[in-house]
Amino acid sequence: MNKNLQMFLFIIILGLFTSGLLIGMDALTRDTIERNAAVELRSKLLDANKLTYTTQSINDVYDASFEVIEKDGLTFYLNLENDAVSFVFEGNGVWGPITGILTLDPDFETILGVEILAQEETPGLGGRITEAPYLASFEGILVVPSIMIRKDPAPNAPNEVDAITGATATSSRFETLLNDQIGIYREAWFNGLEDGQ
Repeated sequence: MNKNLQMFLFIIILGLFTSGLLIGMDALTRDTIERNAAVELRSKLLDANKLTYTTQSINDVYDASFEVIEKDGLTFYLNLENDAVSFVFEGNGVWGPITGILTLDPDFETILGVEILAQEETPGLGGRITEAPYLASFEGILVVPSIMIRKDPAPNAPNEVDAITGATATSSRFETLLNDQIGIYREAWFNGLEDGQ
């Protein structure tokens, strides 16, 4: 056998072996990854609703705190204590998708909490979108008529939040993302309520 054929066979065998190994690892870890994602979602929902839990009690607190409601193909998490409504939002940031949890009052007019599940913004700049002090600045902000994320140092109106310094593009994308998602979820949440459904 010539050397080219030997090299070709070696590459084919190596490729099949590594592909099989990766497929096997994916099959072995898929359930764990899905469980971890579910726990992360539950913890962020609890955080966005300011509910206290421990690692051991997270599932019990979640089960006792929320009713999951499907409407128009969207998933809502109704807080059974105060009727606050949470949902998962997702949209484009500057460098990739931003995914999080938004909790609004029952009238869909005021933000009660925001948590970020995933983002790909620049660390130290747009990546500050995940920092607790920045997310806390959204609490109590009106979403009607819309949220405005401003870099203007003037006092903020009831629907305004300060932009992240040095991350104007991320702030602008986040503003658009939140307003779009709130509009979609508000329409679905109140769809049919005027008819008594």
